[in-house]
Amino acid sequence: MGSHRRLAPSGPVRSAGAARVAMGALSAAAAALAVVPDTPALAAPRDDTRAEVDRLYTEAEKATEAYNAADERADRLRGQVNDAQDRVARQQERVNSLRDALGSLAGAQYRTGGLDPSLALLFSADPDDYLDRAAVLHRIGVQQAGRLGQLQDALRDLGRERAEAAGRLTELEKNRRAAAAHKRAVEDKLARARRLLAALPDAERAAFERASRFARQDLPDLADLPPASPRAAVAVAAARSALGKPYAWGATGPGAFDCSGLMQWSYAHAGVALPRTSQAQREAGRRIPLSEARPGDLVTYRSDASHIGMYVGGGQVIHAPYPGAPVRHDPVGMMPISGVTRV
Repeated sequence: MGSHRRLAPSGPVRSAGAARVAMGALSAAAAALAVVPDTPALAAPRDDTRAEVDRLYTEAEKATEAYNAADERADRLRGQVNDAQDRVARQQERVNSLRDALGSLAGAQYRTGGLDPSLALLFSADPDDYLDRAAVLHRIGVQQAGRLGQLQDALRDLGRERAEAAGRLTELEKNRRAAAAHKRAVEDKLARARRLLAALPDAERAAFERASRFARQDLPDLADLPPASPRAAVAVAAARSALGKPYAWGATGPGAFDCSGLMQWSYAHAGVALPRTSQAQREAGRRIPLSEARPGDLVTYRSDASHIGMYVGGGQVIHAPYPGAPVRHDPVGMMPISGVTRV
């Protein structure tokens, strides 16, 4: 007699059980998905976009200050080139005058009788006449030798002046090229930033352009914080008058500003001529610790001092932040501080 084997349940029964298990797993998965928000997958790329825009703005600002430095240098060189060219022109006039004088002396020598003195004596019927003519020739010879020496010196000076002018022109052209390269870098980075912003939804783009890249704080009452000096008070008042004006790279006011342009324009109202770039402005006065900062002090940011603002008290600065953001107040600690300068 053969043994009986236990058989597995028939197909329909097994399928129903498997279906119940599968439905349970799907229900659990659905429940899990229900509690996971769907925004991170969308937010991450947008956060990356904002970070990239901020990075491009930062790099554009560094390129802007480099452009300002090259442009300022080119302005100085233009003046030096003009001065050198004026010196060349004056020296050329002196050379021409000396040549004319030598020509006149040569003509006078010829008319006086430019013969060898011993031959002139043989042909002279009157010794006194000979002596008179010899004296004249001697005087002309001395003058001619002196003028010739002056001409030689003037020609050497002219060559030196021309070489200096040529060197200044070469340096000027080099700075023009550098300024143009920095300008292209700024324009490229700003164009890329605008393209990234354009890819954001309208509402997010508008919110991004209104918001600061930095933590904002309420502006405290500044009335009880005295400026560092009377001229600092004038500069602070000028900076406050620029609040709301747009950022424009390379701009020094009064309708728009970049960061260092705002500082230069504000202190110009107090009769203080600040240099053009944020790096030079950091060195335009006495360096002090942040703990001693008072209204009117300049605060530079990042290790390369590529951004600058004016401390106005209450832990706040006024600055021109970046394209799309107007001149405004922001916390003094919005970025790593590289120095505080009292002008």
